[in-house]
Amino acid sequence: METYYITLYERHGGVPRFECTEYRKKTKDYVVFIPMIRERGGVSQERDYRVTNYADLVICDEGSADSGMRDSCLAKLGVNSLLVKRDAGKQGTRLRAGFWWALQRGYRGIITVDENSEECMRNVPHVIEKLADGYDLVQGSRFAKEKGMNRPLVQNIYARIISITAHSKFTDAASPVRGYSSKYLGDRRVQPFRECFLTHDLQAYLSVRASQTGFRVCEIPIADVWRRWEKGPEGMMAVLLKNAMGAYAPDRDVR
Repeated sequence: METYYITLYERHGGVPRFECTEYRKKTKDYVVFIPMIRERGGVSQERDYRVTNYADLVICDEGSADSGMRDSCLAKLGVNSLLVKRDAGKQGTRLRAGFWWALQRGYRGIITVDENSEECMRNVPHVIEKLADGYDLVQGSRFAKEKGMNRPLVQNIYARIISITAHSKFTDAASPVRGYSSKYLGDRRVQPFRECFLTHDLQAYLSVRASQTGFRVCEIPIADVWRRWEKGPEGMMAVLLKNAMGAYAPDRDVR
């Protein structure tokens, strides 16, 4: 019978309360986070794209009762660890727990893949390559190869807001795959571990803070047909406008 190690981390310093079930020790320099709520397709896709050849695979969960989240199943699928949020908030809370855990474990970089974006798993090696080359923010784009007018109007607006805020050109504000260096996440000018980040606001903030503070950023083309024409998460425009006004900067922390 296999032995799994379960640790409960209490809330402290902007890090939410969460539980970690560890199926195996750290084996790679990079980690891939899938914020899973209901689906486990992205975990299954790992086998097709052999993500675990390049990175440890970790699930950030809401505490789903899905039978697919059973320890034995996840361990067989090659998942390194399961992080379960035990605190208020949604995506931003899960990512704060995951980022903090990854920094404590000593990873060089972190890749996030949105749930239901299984095809993005094929892009993980490319993201890792860019992080290894010294980039601190690597953002995937479904529209990188298209002229602005060929994007849906709302996506065009989102991309313009993000680009102006970041002082760097981006073509996809709702990218389903992103990579962050540990150096960037741990920098005192960034401070991602704040309780103002509860939803997709954390990813929006991190998309602009890197270039604002002199970190190296780049965009890579990705294919993600399933989500291609979505408008983005609910309330995204409000988040982008707050972000543009500097509301999430460490000295103007929104509560």
